[in-house]
Amino acid sequence: MANLEAVLQRCSVENLGRLNTKLFMEITLGQSLLLFVCSLVLVGIITPAIRNLAIRFDVIDRPSESHKTHSAPVPYLGGLSIVIGVVVITFAAILFSSNIDLLGLASTVIAPAILMGIIGLVDDIKRLSPWPRFVVQNIVGLSMALVLVSTNTLGAPIGNFYLDLIITVFWIVGITNSINFFDNVDGGASGTVAISSMFLFIVSYQGGQYFVAALSIVLSGSTAGFLIWNRAPARIYMGDAGALFLGVLIASLTLRFDPNPIDRVASFAIPIFLLAVPILDTTVVVLSRLNRGVSPFQGGQDHLSHRLIQNYFSKRMAVLFLWAITTLFGLIALVISVAPFRLERVIAVLSLLLWLIGLIVFLRMKLAYRRKT
Repeated sequence: MANLEAVLQRCSVENLGRLNTKLFMEITLGQSLLLFVCSLVLVGIITPAIRNLAIRFDVIDRPSESHKTHSAPVPYLGGLSIVIGVVVITFAAILFSSNIDLLGLASTVIAPAILMGIIGLVDDIKRLSPWPRFVVQNIVGLSMALVLVSTNTLGAPIGNFYLDLIITVFWIVGITNSINFFDNVDGGASGTVAISSMFLFIVSYQGGQYFVAALSIVLSGSTAGFLIWNRAPARIYMGDAGALFLGVLIASLTLRFDPNPIDRVASFAIPIFLLAVPILDTTVVVLSRLNRGVSPFQGGQDHLSHRLIQNYFSKRMAVLFLWAITTLFGLIALVISVAPFRLERVIAVLSLLLWLIGLIVFLRMKLAYRRKT
């Protein structure tokens, strides 16, 4: 990884400025592939040990609540393996590069995600009420937003300090909850984040944003490694520890990513389309529950996966369908990032209409049909 040191050194110089300029030296695709494989292998290897640890300490998700879709107890704590994979591979790569200065930059991205992961871990073990988690999410979101806005490290800022602050907090808290909400079916969240972060790697790599690209490929590899054990029938769940960690991390990376298009609509559309499916799931759930006079924070079988399963999809088919939609919107984000000026807005608007059609279709799906899988 000879070129990696030069790239990381360049990143550390820019840690007080925007990380959206094209770097002079790049991480090669071979080095990116190595990061992906190392992350996948490490998480794939340690997850069974984490599973045994969860069983030993009885950290088990038992299907005793009405919104649960599994019929047998499944161990939690899988999120720990994802956290370990991301942290170990990221900081090992930095130490291998001998650029210790980059530790601070990487820590500003990973440390808030670890903090939320710890809150999630406590929730997995002790079962916190939604409000303490929501308060901590907002505190973490505000802290991250202050750092990003004040150091001008937002990829696509509005230009107004307070407006950028509000949008950034809303995005961090919203995406964190979206990923957590979306973790409701075997392989749903882990597979979707693996796909979304892979597309984030592609668009950031082709735009010369190698710091974001490197962390994105590590994230993709780590979630793919966990997916080996989390796909249906899941042998372990990531729990809130994993979902909250992933939510904060991918929210931070998409905020630091500069979409490159000149058009403002297209610039905002790319991160949204990269995470279109979790956002769609959260929107459907919140609108549906508010319409029924139910708290959005309580559990229920009204997520996208539940609606598909209750309308004659098997669990595997439902997850594959959601992965396919994630891939479609990832491709749309990629096309927008390379589209000619003026055409990028047209693609973004048409794709938004497609997303809205999906929203209407899912909201109108009947929830009366239930099928055992």
